[in-house]
Amino acid sequence: MTLNELEAVAKMIDHALLHPALTDAELKAGCELALKYNVASVCIKPYAVAMAAEILAGSDVQVCTVVGFPHGSQPPHLKIAEVLQACQDGATEIDMVINIGKVLSEDWEYIAYEVQVVKAACQRGGAILKVIFENDYLPADSYKVRLCQICTKAGVAFVKTSTGFGFVKGADGCYDYKGATEHDLWLMLANIGANVEVKASGGIRTLDEALRIQQMGVKRIGTSSTASIMEEAYRRIS
Repeated sequence: MTLNELEAVAKMIDHALLHPALTDAELKAGCELALKYNVASVCIKPYAVAMAAEILAGSDVQVCTVVGFPHGSQPPHLKIAEVLQACQDGATEIDMVINIGKVLSEDWEYIAYEVQVVKAACQRGGAILKVIFENDYLPADSYKVRLCQICTKAGVAFVKTSTGFGFVKGADGCYDYKGATEHDLWLMLANIGANVEVKASGGIRTLDEALRIQQMGVKRIGTSSTASIMEEAYRRIS
C-alpha cells in the first residue's frame, strides 16, 4: 500500500461516534482520533456537534451528525429543525434517516417531499445530505431502487445503507442486523444518478472490507473501527 492509497482509505471514513452510551470524554477522544488519521468526517451525536466543530476547526475533517435518528419517524418539520440547529452548531454533513414506516407503506409522495425539504434545509445551512435507507428493514430490493430514484431526483450527495442500529428480530427471538451487504451496495450503485454517491455503514470493521468496498465504487464508509483499519493500513505501507 502506498501513502496515497492510505490517504484515500482515510478519506473514505466517517468516524462514527453515535452509540448512546458514549460519554463526553469519549466523544472528544473520538474527534481527536479523527484528526490523527485525517479521516473524511466524524459523525457525532447531535448535542456534541458544537464541541466537535471546535476540536476540528482548521482541519479538513468535516463535522457530520444525524437527523431523525435512528428510526426516521420524526415529521419533516422536526427533521428540518434538527438540520438547521446542527448547521448552526457547525455541522457540514447531515445523515438523515428516511421514514421507514412510510417507505414500507409505499407512500412515495411523502418520502419525496421529506427528502426534498430536508435537502433544502441542508442547502440553507451549508451542509450536504446523506439519506439513510436502513436496508435491513426493507424486505424487497424494489424499495431500495425506488429510494435511489427519489434521492437522485432530489440531488442528495449520498445514499447510505444503514444506521448500524437497525436490529431486526429473528425467528429465534434474537436481534441482529446485516448492515452494508455487497448485494445492497451493488444495487444502490446501479440505481443512483451520476452526481450521487454511496455510503456503506454497518459491520465494516477491517481494512480488507474497506478496500473491497472502495473497489466497488463506494465513496464513504461509516465505522467505529477507524483506528484498527488505519493502523493496519500503516502496517501495509511499502
